Amino acid sequence: MTAFTRALRGKPARHVTAVGIVTAGALLLSACGGNGDDSSGTDHGSGSSSAAANAEAGAKAGDFNDADVMFAQMMIPHHEQALEMAELADGRASDAEIKDIAGKIEKAQDPEIQTMKGWLESWNKPTAAESMEGMDHSGGSGTGGMMSDEGMADLKAMKGAEFDKMFAQMMIEHHDGAITTAEDEQKNGKNADAKKMADAIVKGQSAEVEQLQDILDRL
Repeated sequence: MTAFTRALRGKPARHVTAVGIVTAGALLLSACGGNGDDSSGTDHGSGSSSAAANAEAGAKAGDFNDADVMFAQMMIPHHEQALEMAELADGRASDAEIKDIAGKIEKAQDPEIQTMKGWLESWNKPTAAESMEGMDHSGGSGTGGMMSDEGMADLKAMKGAEFDKMFAQMMIEHHDGAITTAEDEQKNGKNADAKKMADAIVKGQSAEVEQLQDILDRL
């Protein structure tokens, strides 16, 4: 028999009950206090994980700057016009190298257009079609080597050697504009994928400009 039990033997039942209640209450509070500490620890851990995940997502979402946005917004319509020019070669071009370059342009630039549209969507930025209001299509060459509507109509009307020569001249100017835009992205951009595409554009289109110039020299 414990001392606690012996002490209780001489007490009224009313007093025993009260002591039991107090003791049970103390045990309950102790248990609750322990669970509360554990739960609090779990909550903080979950909160930290959530905060880390949000920070990581934020870092990814913020991994671009205005130069990246401008690069995509300018390059999309630029590529789209290059595709339009390349498609005109079918049934009009007579030079084998012109046909080959037109095919390469179609193969390379259409996937790049889709990629850049995906970037803008993920960045919650407007597409090029919504942001290029200042682009000049009225006469002469527009911004970044873009051809005017008149120039595109003239190219469409050409066939054979005349088409080949005009295509080469226009595409050189068009490529030069793309190269300048891509070089700006190389210098000022932040997004790794956008800068990688800019590198590819500079390298690939510079090589095509040289090839087109060689074609012009022999036509």
